[in-house]
Amino acid sequence: MIDLQKRFESAVASSKNLSERPDNMTLLKIYGLYKQSTQGDNTDVKPSFTDMVARAKWDAWTKCQGMSQDEAMEAYISLIESLS
Repeated sequence: MIDLQKRFESAVASSKNLSERPDNMTLLKIYGLYKQSTQGDNTDVKPSFTDMVARAKWDAWTKCQGMSQDEAMEAYISLIESLS
């Protein structure tokens, strides 16, 4: 568990230094996996459809619903490694 946490923290640091900015869909996937890894299932109130950015982020996080925090960390690490 500690090793996974360290790898996750390293991937988070690496995500800030990617050679190219990922497309918006990939950024949303990164966001959703990060939130699932750090906070678990989304229990926030769904944002208004008029706030498109908040709604897209909420949707990305909600797509990870049911995934364990460890699974989300592994998926996050794999995604960041594939972009590096």
